Amino acid sequence: MSRVKRGPVPRRRHKRVIKQTKGFYGSRKNRFQQALHCLYKSWIYAYAGRKLRKRDFRRLWIQRINAACRDNGTSYSRFMGALKNAGIDLDRKVLADLAVHDAAAFKKLTDLASQAAS
Repeated sequence: MSRVKRGPVPRRRHKRVIKQTKGFYGSRKNRFQQALHCLYKSWIYAYAGRKLRKRDFRRLWIQRINAACRDNGTSYSRFMGALKNAGIDLDRKVLADLAVHDAAAFKKLTDLASQAAS
């Protein structure tokens, strides 16, 4: 009686998993069972990370806008409310980019917003 040897299909599956765990620490990268668990967990972390990245960037944009607003003598909340009243429809990503790279344009925006508020 001969033993059953695993054929090309499982080997291919194992190699695919091991290839994806390249760079993992210790035996997580070269033992199939452990590599599989770590790979699944990494997918969960990656999924959550994609959601967190959006949250983190929004926080960063708000901080940048707030810093630029305070340089121009207003606060973030007053500025955003005034922009809304003025009918200026720019998202936080664009506003933050203006605040960092084009201070003169941001200054004009704060002036427009303050005129609309008063």
